[in-house]
Amino acid sequence: MKGTIIDYLKEYADVSLKDEPMNDVDSLVLCQFSYLKFDGLVPLVTENGRSVSLQQLYEHSDYEKLYGDERYEKENRALFEAMRKCVRFRNMKLNCYINIIEAQADFETQFSAVTFLLEDGTMYVAFRGTDETMVGWKEDFNMAFLSPVPGQEFAVKYLNMVTARLPRDFYVGGHSKGGNLAVYAAMNCYPQARDRIRKIYSMDGPGFRPEVLEKCDFGQIEERTCKILPHSSLVGMLFEKDIRYQVVESRTFGLAQHNPFTWLVKDGHFVTVSDIYESRRLMDDTLNEWILSLDEQSLRTFVDTLFQILAASESDNLIDFTANLKRSMTGILGAMKDLDEDTQKGLRQAVKALFEIGGLRIRQELKNRAQKREGKGSLSD
Repeated sequence: MKGTIIDYLKEYADVSLKDEPMNDVDSLVLCQFSYLKFDGLVPLVTENGRSVSLQQLYEHSDYEKLYGDERYEKENRALFEAMRKCVRFRNMKLNCYINIIEAQADFETQFSAVTFLLEDGTMYVAFRGTDETMVGWKEDFNMAFLSPVPGQEFAVKYLNMVTARLPRDFYVGGHSKGGNLAVYAAMNCYPQARDRIRKIYSMDGPGFRPEVLEKCDFGQIEERTCKILPHSSLVGMLFEKDIRYQVVESRTFGLAQHNPFTWLVKDGHFVTVSDIYESRRLMDDTLNEWILSLDEQSLRTFVDTLFQILAASESDNLIDFTANLKRSMTGILGAMKDLDEDTQKGLRQAVKALFEIGGLRIRQELKNRAQKREGKGSLSD
């Protein structure tokens, strides 16, 4: 019977990591767990403090803060409870937490990571994906034209620091943007740390511009890199062509499939499908080609203006934005009236390029389908 990562933890509650080593589903469990707010509960990477167990977290007076301002609170509570009762993770310990949110004139940074010390003697370094803050979402967009972004540089420093302190073999991974950070850090960390990596996980994380993979010598970690995405992925298909991936079935549709709690598991493994939906692939190819077609300044103009408009909504995060949609839209419409002519022109050019490329791809796809039908017809004559 198909289930979720929570069902998986319940089904394999008595199976230790020594009996069944770390697998792809375990990786997603830890990536999702890294979204919890460990501030004040887990020692910081700069503190060199004692690791804490799941039971210590559960008994902490500030336990409820784990779920503060967090998506999927009900699911995350169930996840924690299942992990606490599962022999695979109940004796796991946490350390080296970091959480940075900075918004400055030249860049935006939302970076968080935590290290899980596993009972089998290995560890899992987890990079958190995008949270609801506007800063986090803008950094995701910045990945399209600026590399390294501050979060990627933090990821390399963090991985070097943790692996120097903790001499274990390790896994490294993350969901969404966290997957991108995991791959980038693995490509650019110290060689002595890279040699200890067992596997690198990108769970529906955006990829990299081709020149970044070449510059960072992706080939040195390619065989150890595992990219997993749902069959209607958008985020994970950004610049995906140079990284092999497997596709997992989800119990929902569209962009909602980015939610790890919708990914399906059966018999201890993800339920896989042959590939992503054809319509989604067409859309993703269009987006990738559009990004590569614009120069850096055009992309900067587009992203900066987009988030200037979003800032006019007076919302700090996407939860506030959607909860106060009327107020948000009022602010956005007012801000758009105040845009200078050059900025409006830049936005029009960027959007025009997207639609032109999309139109060409759609026409080419229709032509290819027509040719296939004609070919089938000639064979049957």
